[in-house]
Order: sequence, then C-alpha cells, then structure tokens
Amino acid sequence: MNTDFYRVKRLPPYVFAEVNRMKADLRADGHDVIDFGMGNPDMDTPAHIVEKLVETVQRPRTHRYSASRGIPGLRKAQAGYYARRFGVEVDPETEVVATLGSKEGLANLAAAISAPGDVILAPNPSYPIHAFGFMIAGGTLRHIPVPTKDDGTFDGEGYIRTLDRAVRHSVPKPAAIVVNFPSNPTALVCDLDFYAELVAFARRHEIWLLSDVAYAEMYYDDNPPHSILEVPGAIDVAVEFTSLSKTYAMPGWRMGFAVGNKHLIGALTRIKSYLDYGAFTPIQVAAAAALNGPQDCIADIRAVYRERRDTLVEAMGRAGWAIPAPPATMFAWSAVPAPFDRLGSMAFAKILLQEADVAVSPGVGFGEYGEGHVRLALVENEQRIRQAARKVRKLMDDAEAVVARYEGSAEAAE
Repeated sequence: MNTDFYRVKRLPPYVFAEVNRMKADLRADGHDVIDFGMGNPDMDTPAHIVEKLVETVQRPRTHRYSASRGIPGLRKAQAGYYARRFGVEVDPETEVVATLGSKEGLANLAAAISAPGDVILAPNPSYPIHAFGFMIAGGTLRHIPVPTKDDGTFDGEGYIRTLDRAVRHSVPKPAAIVVNFPSNPTALVCDLDFYAELVAFARRHEIWLLSDVAYAEMYYDDNPPHSILEVPGAIDVAVEFTSLSKTYAMPGWRMGFAVGNKHLIGALTRIKSYLDYGAFTPIQVAAAAALNGPQDCIADIRAVYRERRDTLVEAMGRAGWAIPAPPATMFAWSAVPAPFDRLGSMAFAKILLQEADVAVSPGVGFGEYGEGHVRLALVENEQRIRQAARKVRKLMDDAEAVVARYEGSAEAAE
C-alpha cells in the first residue's frame, strides 16, 4: 500500500521538531527550561471576554452547529473594528469571513485559489504557513528575501524591485503575493507608502495580494501599523488576515478573520462551507464582545510585551548578546552572537538548550534567508528573562570552549 503521500512528501522536515524534542527531554530530566521558542501568549484573556463566553455557553441553543463564515454579529464587529482602527469601510456580508485563527484562513484560501503549478511569491524568512499553505495546495513557491536598510529597517523600494524581477522571470506569471507586516519572525514594519506601491504593482500585473496583519496591535512606538486596505483601490486586489490571539490574549480560542476583496472572500467562504461549521458559537459571541467592548485591555497587553522587550534587550545586552529592540510583534529577531555565528542557527539553539536551559527558535526554520538568526518570543516574565540572561552570560564567558567542544563532538559523529 502506498504511503508516499503527495502533499505530505512535498513538505520539508519540520526544523523545530528536534528543538522541541530536546526541550521535552530536558524537562523530563527535571531541567527548568526558560522557553522563548513558541509564540504562545501566557497572559490571561480579559475578564469581560471570558464572562461573555460563560454567559453564552449556558444557553443550550448555542451548543448546536454554528455558521462557517461567522455569525452575523461577529462579522459586523470585525467590520466595526476596521472602520474604527483603520478608517476602512467593509461589507460584513460579502467582505468579511471569520476563520479558525488566521493560520486556517491562509491555508484554506491557498486551497481555494491555487491550482497545481501556480506560482506564489512568499516572503523569506516568514511564518511557515505563508509558504507551506500554498505548497500543500500544490502551488509552486518563489521565495522573496526581505531586504533591510543599513539601519536594520525594512527596505520597501528594494522589496518592490525584487518583486518586479520575480514577476518578470516567473513562468507562469505569479498568481499571488503574500506580505506580512509587522513581520513574524523579523518584527519588521512597513509604512502606508509601501502598501500604496505594492497595490499599484499588483493592480498593474493583475496579481492577488494576501496580507497578514496578525500583529497590527502589537507595536511599541507612536506609529500604529497600517492595513493594506487603507490604500484606495486595494480592495480590488487584496485580502487581509487578522487574529484575536495576540491582540486579546486569546490564542487557544482560535478566532481570526479574512477581510477584503469579495471574490477572494467568496472563494474562502465556499471552501470553508465544505470543511467546517465555524467556531463554537459561544466563542464567536465572546469574540464579538472583545471587538465591541472596552479596548483598554489591548494597551495593557501591549504594555506587558513592551516591558518584556525592554528587559530582554537590556539584560541580554549586559550578558554580551546584543539583541535589537523590535518595533512591533511579540518577538525579537537577532543574529546568532559571535563566536557561535559560524555554527549556524540550529546549532546555536541546541547549545543554548544544552548549556543554559534556554530555548529559542532557529532562524532557518523560517526559511533559508533566516539562517544566522534566532527568534525569541516574549512569553516569559521579567524575572525569568533576567534569569535566562544570567545563564547566557555564563555561556558567553565560556563560548570558545563550548564551541570547540561542540565542533569536536560533531566531527566525531561524522
């Protein structure tokens, strides 16, 4: 019997699996692992959202099948969020669909609009679903390196030039472009001028734009991230994915949205109608309460991440590891510190675990252009961050010996 399944065999080995196994083994042996690996928010969901869930779940009628595209009140609440936050008016009937987190929405839209062999332009490094959702759907990926300026900020003009080369040298012509700002894993941000150039580019070449703004509320300066739909005419070519996971500390609730072009929303809605009955109705009602209710909880959650970011940058800097302060997201993206840099991101992640009980995500897991970097999630409190920095300081003080020992064991294994 054939077990060489077509779509499964197209997927590369899961880079994070080995690090996850090492974490599990260390914890089983009694180690206290300080885990910056997975971006799993640790804060409590705001009380008024939980209370609405409890209130709604006590009504037996809500235990029935729900609506795949989202109950009307939830879609209206998301449309209200776009009007309030971005000044964008969307039709909740035709331009909004609720998803089981942004990840599910991206994957199912990829299945809805991709034919085998379709070329998709995806950023690299990027959150894995941005690329692999289309790979699972049978598409052909063309990875677009995300350029930065000398000061480490996003180079929008360089990105457009790279897209232009990709379009001119792709056969067939690309069907869609995926963008993600604020970016996971790099935390890069873009401005509205870049979105305007991107929309003009997509309209000129008749290419769909898929924008992931899951971290639109996780920013640390006075410049809130924009929606691509703020650009006049963007809704003709673009759809945007959002999530309540980080904004309201609701990761396990699996509540997200796709908003934008009615044809793309219609395609996603039709695919979903065959695959699911939507999130549990009480979760959808509580999600609407999150969007319609008091919004000061967002600023409170953002303040926690800002404090953790500042503590991480300061404490690790004193330990000898200079980590750039991310302007947005709940992640820091850092080059592997010297003298570990020659070993690569996977080896450094293993060494951190083995020598310091500190877990990070190797950059190569987000694409080949992520090599040489690691991602640190801001999911440990300030005390734990400082504890991790003390362990890193000891590792840095003994770096040459550790590297020599690691290289020696690697050679012996060969």
